[in-house]
Amino acid sequence: MNSAIRMTLVGLAAAGVFLPAPASAMKHEMASSSKNQGYLLDSTGAIVRAPGAGVCVRTSDWTPARAVAECDPDLVKKPAPKPAAKPAEKPKPKPEAKAKPTFINVEEKIELQGMPFGKAEMTDDNKKELDNFLAALRKATKARAPVQLGAVVVTGHTDRIGGLKYNMKLSEQRAVVVKDYLVSKGVDQKLVFWEGKAFKQPIPVTKFCDNKMKRKQLIECLAPNRRVTVEVVGRAESLAKPKPAAAKPAAKPKSKP
Repeated sequence: MNSAIRMTLVGLAAAGVFLPAPASAMKHEMASSSKNQGYLLDSTGAIVRAPGAGVCVRTSDWTPARAVAECDPDLVKKPAPKPAAKPAEKPKPKPEAKAKPTFINVEEKIELQGMPFGKAEMTDDNKKELDNFLAALRKATKARAPVQLGAVVVTGHTDRIGGLKYNMKLSEQRAVVVKDYLVSKGVDQKLVFWEGKAFKQPIPVTKFCDNKMKRKQLIECLAPNRRVTVEVVGRAESLAKPKPAAAKPAAKPKSKP
């Protein structure tokens, strides 16, 4: 080697200046620096294992934070298990459609007899009878629910004593008295219709009351005619259980020809 070149190299070495490392060495160094520095790596970048024991060789830079699952599985956080898939919910059964209620027509009637002669007044017995009549309509039975009123017809009547004009007015007054009593007991006034019939619709049994009787006796005999009729028309839900359909009789086998 030329002495001049040798002296130049010696001078560079003495000055601490080095020539660039070979490209292959730099590439290996860069690969090593880019990988985990907690373990010793071979030239291929794989972690070196101690002969015989098979454990990974750690470097002085090793810390638990640099542990890898390949070498220190106990130090590496395991990924959280994926939540188990929820079982598919069974579709809820649709509620059974309720059967439509069946309604029945209701027609009831009561005769409030024996009102005072010549007066438009209800006796205590009349009021008790009418109260019981209304209570029965508002109470459910085995066959039906409480009655929904549609119309209430109140008709006043008189006995045959006296003129038609007088008795017509008296029969109307008696009807109004009963109508007002019904309203006081909770019956809707809009549903109540009233009229007077005077003595045009007598109770059949009173035909035997003879006008030749003494007046007091005749008045007592005709007492059933001094009355007010209350007729109710409405409807109620039927509570009777439907009868099961009758089974069809089995067909008779055809006779052989």
